[in-house]
Amino acid sequence: MAKQKKAPRPKAQTPKGFRDYFGAEVTERAEMLKTIAGVYHQYGFDALESSAVETVEALGKFLPDVDRPNEGVFAWQDEDDAWMALRYDLTAPLARVYAQYRNDLPLPYRRYAMGPVWRNEKPGPGRYRQFYQCDADTVGAPSVAADAEICAMLSDTLERVGIPRGDYLVRVNNRKVLNGVLEAMGVSEEAQAADVLRTIDKFDKVGESGVRELLGKGRLDASGAYIDGVGLSDDQAEPVLAFLTSKGADAAKTLANLRDAIGGSTVGATGVDELETIATLLDAGGYGRDRIEIDPSVVRGLGYYTGPVFEAELTFEILDEKGRKRQFGSVSGGGRYDDLVKRFTGQEVPATGVSIGVDRLLAALREKGRIGSSVQGPVVVTVMDKSRMAEYQTMVAELRNAGIRAEVYLGNPKNFGNQLKYADKRQSPVAVIAGGDEFDAGKVQIKDLILGAKLAENASLEEWQDRPSQYEVARGDLVAKVREILDLYQ
Repeated sequence: MAKQKKAPRPKAQTPKGFRDYFGAEVTERAEMLKTIAGVYHQYGFDALESSAVETVEALGKFLPDVDRPNEGVFAWQDEDDAWMALRYDLTAPLARVYAQYRNDLPLPYRRYAMGPVWRNEKPGPGRYRQFYQCDADTVGAPSVAADAEICAMLSDTLERVGIPRGDYLVRVNNRKVLNGVLEAMGVSEEAQAADVLRTIDKFDKVGESGVRELLGKGRLDASGAYIDGVGLSDDQAEPVLAFLTSKGADAAKTLANLRDAIGGSTVGATGVDELETIATLLDAGGYGRDRIEIDPSVVRGLGYYTGPVFEAELTFEILDEKGRKRQFGSVSGGGRYDDLVKRFTGQEVPATGVSIGVDRLLAALREKGRIGSSVQGPVVVTVMDKSRMAEYQTMVAELRNAGIRAEVYLGNPKNFGNQLKYADKRQSPVAVIAGGDEFDAGKVQIKDLILGAKLAENASLEEWQDRPSQYEVARGDLVAKVREILDLYQ
């Protein structure tokens, strides 16, 4: 009988497009999300935690086809042959939840949601198949006062998490204004309108002249390849360029320029009126142009949204991988989407919301030095005598009851040096040391590991002796001395 081959050992590696998060990163994200949730709660929004799995029918946007059922989402068929998928955002689940529970929910329904989403797309640098989103939405409010409130809340959120005023800007535009521009251009065919939208979306990359070429016959890109244009005449293209470059010295001038760009379009006029209302409401709330402004150059998402659209951009500079200066860029986007719930109910339900890119916002906070500068581990109670483990547990319990993060060393206590190496790897600020002599004398040794590391790096022998990093205190003073040391590094 042939000898059976052993099954190969699995490779210990993260799946392509995914990553693992360790202690400090998880803690930083949790603390930031807690702060954001506090702002949303203050604004009257309720938390919602919906299922991570939806029917593909409910997701809608990524309906599977026969040949590629997993395209766009991670999808599978259940025991009833129904297609299921991991959610790709937090908005589609909201539409399903509202349609399902609308008779029990208040109207308007204000909710926020935070959690991972999954996209079955090609991964790249900084682009993962699983990432966190943080959303807030108002369903059932037709007034653009709801949009203005979302913009104000986004501004407050950025400041609360640590992005100072002057380092960010919330910019607001309106899809209805663009619809008015398309009307003024004489573009009515859906396919041609889609081409114009795609061209407008390239404005931040190719600029006014590039958009002009792409709206016309086409242009050569940086690689020398020729890109076919939409085929509009110069006269037809002019309203688009007027729209994209209509930002003025203040909101009044911008709105006046937009009214010129839309010509006699009724829908365009409605869009400009909505932007004017938003500007008025934000001004009444104390949100000036240094925080939120009307900016027609915001074009991302205009193909998806039905009314106001907004984007939060961080304006401070960072260095890219080649050492070149560039602005950090967008960390959040949102807008009004009045057609999403209609898929379920057949009735149009107004809705507006915003989504924050959690990982990008965390990266911004690290760039600003607001997080990640020093990650403090737990106080480590070392073990010098295994027979006294109950007494070590008493010590750690006292520290924890005083609100101090602490642990007893649970590895092999035979080598004391290894215990201090463990504390160093844990980035522990303090080690508690007690052996037979200390227990007999009612004493305990408290070692300041942060100061000890600094002295070991830089201090002379005299300085070491003058500034001891280890203290002997009465057993009853354990918590007070540890607290005193920790307070030095807060």
